[in-house]
Amino acid sequence: MIEEASSSALPTLLGDLADTLHACVHDGASVGFVLPFSEQDAQEFWQTRIFPMVSTGAATLFVARHNGRVVGTVQLVPASMPNQPHRADVSKLLVHPSFRRIGLARGLMTALRDKACELGLSLLVLDTRSGDPSQALYHSLGFQVAGEIPKFCRNPHDDRLEPTTYMYKHLQ
Repeated sequence: MIEEASSSALPTLLGDLADTLHACVHDGASVGFVLPFSEQDAQEFWQTRIFPMVSTGAATLFVARHNGRVVGTVQLVPASMPNQPHRADVSKLLVHPSFRRIGLARGLMTALRDKACELGLSLLVLDTRSGDPSQALYHSLGFQVAGEIPKFCRNPHDDRLEPTTYMYKHLQ
């Protein structure tokens, strides 16, 4: 089940969101973090970076539940600059490694797209580590490659720098 998280529900989601982020980073996801990365680090990320954005309306947080447990998430972050009211970023698509390949990422992205359309947005932008399985998912959802930046991010497990691919999708 995919749902838009309300700001009042955020405290009840913290444990599951932190567990999902922690598991994804430890599974090798390149989502901004490197090892060592603790559950406390994951909780702090949600509490200090994402929850304030959701509470002020600067981002919309979607969650995917499996048997009541939150095991996936993604954020829609509309651009804040006056010359970009038509655009939003797709941020932190995460599905707990134990719950992948059952359609949750696709469901999260569909909910995000529907919300973007509801808001009158016409362009979605994201970046992903080049070659990650998520890149194929985004492509299957109609995202196109804008370009690749070499040595953009550090691998979460070692000191190797890896490229990232920027992708976009026109909605209207």
